[in-house]
Amino acid sequence: MSAYDLLRHPLWEPECLGRPLPPLPHAVSVALPRWEDVVGYEEKRPEVMERLQAGYPRFVFQRPILALAERLAGDGGVGLPFPSRAAAEAAAAFVRRQTGAPTELRAWGSVTGVVTHEEGFPALKAFWQHTGRIVSTRQAEAVLAERGEPPESGEIRQSLRCMLATWYGCEVDDVFLTPTGMAAQWAALQVVQLLHPGLPTVQIGFPYVDTLKLQEKFGAGAVLLHDLRTASEQLETLLARQRIAGCFCELPGNPLLGSADVRRIVPLLREHGVPLVADDVVATPFNVDLLPHADLIATSLTKFIAGTCDVMGGAVIVSPHSPWHHRLREALRAQNPETVWGEDAAVLVASGRDFPRRMARHNAHGLWIAERLRQHPAVERVWYPKWECAEAYEAVRRPGGGWGALVTFLPRRAAETAPLIYDRLEVCKGPSLGTVFTLACPFTLLAHYLELDWAEACGVSRYLIRLSVGLEDPQELWSRLERALDAATGPGEPRGAPQASTPTVVG
Repeated sequence: MSAYDLLRHPLWEPECLGRPLPPLPHAVSVALPRWEDVVGYEEKRPEVMERLQAGYPRFVFQRPILALAERLAGDGGVGLPFPSRAAAEAAAAFVRRQTGAPTELRAWGSVTGVVTHEEGFPALKAFWQHTGRIVSTRQAEAVLAERGEPPESGEIRQSLRCMLATWYGCEVDDVFLTPTGMAAQWAALQVVQLLHPGLPTVQIGFPYVDTLKLQEKFGAGAVLLHDLRTASEQLETLLARQRIAGCFCELPGNPLLGSADVRRIVPLLREHGVPLVADDVVATPFNVDLLPHADLIATSLTKFIAGTCDVMGGAVIVSPHSPWHHRLREALRAQNPETVWGEDAAVLVASGRDFPRRMARHNAHGLWIAERLRQHPAVERVWYPKWECAEAYEAVRRPGGGWGALVTFLPRRAAETAPLIYDRLEVCKGPSLGTVFTLACPFTLLAHYLELDWAEACGVSRYLIRLSVGLEDPQELWSRLERALDAATGPGEPRGAPQASTPTVVG
């Protein structure tokens, strides 16, 4: 069963718990079909964890990774493999700094393992998760089989860089590949810290969980300005009293899908010599043009660009418009971040050829579903880039670009109805986004389970349901969503939303 088979046959029922999404060896998501499954996953309950056959690779170790880690550790200690000696050395240093546990580096083929004691393993796992400098399942399989990369891997990576340069409108030399999107964030953080050593960073807008953790744990601290309505004023006040190394933001953010106003933020940053690192994963370069504003774009190729949910990858793009263009590019070149494994690059190139056409359909379907949700009586509120900080998003939207396929909604009487609606959604449910099949998750539970009160203080309800709208027939998809929503409609309330014509694809 391929990712496209899930368009018509989603894995959504309780018995699907733990199955890979899609059911393939290199799947990067896993079925969590009930609200209680997500809670069990976060609390590491045995009845959930024992059924997991896959998971998002930075959080769940896939079987090839576990096999490789066991081989590297041998009879003593516990460890993890890393894609380069530099990554392994950094991981070992982090373990020693955090726990004092001893570490040992062991090379095998294209990877270098870090072996430590049990007390050091939580820090080792945290490095793997937060930095994204990880070994892919394809690379792990190759090492276990004592295979190297395919001989054409260099050419394939160059093709991928050329593809990205075309979409972004930059030179090929401005594109740097990384094994994951979070590794791209890590590389960008290292570069801005080279420009401004020892200074903290600032995060504008409620961030994806590990973007902030990365700055806090591997930078010099971070200041969060979560309220986009007042972010520019707060940034101006902050810059007046202290120096910062860099500014990070997502355009649009995840899960509330608002956008920082670069028209107001960038002049302040430039005045104080601060580079902007932007994350365009939700919108993609098909919809927004951030290079005239951001100095670096750190993006994930795992999501919409791949679409098939069976490969990891990331990239850092240096803006040709940046006043620090040459310095940033040379710093990245000198840093030489780990790149995408050749077999993964081949999958990304093959998937990427269809990306523009797919993204146009995602845009049309996402908008259509968002509009239907706004009309349904069971829905309290819908977040979508067309309506959240709309002027800020329009300032970076490309001609012919859309608003993407990520939609977040809060049901009415959410504490009572959100679990009921989620459980009855007849779509795949699990982590990640940007898949060709619709993928739902209770985002706040999944990303911020140990800090739910903090998230709610930032305006992010624990009862949010996030939809990554796929390429299913939109009328059929809405029928599935409507059945779940209607189950939560109270007595006497109207049921369902007015019918509308099928969305028109633009682009």
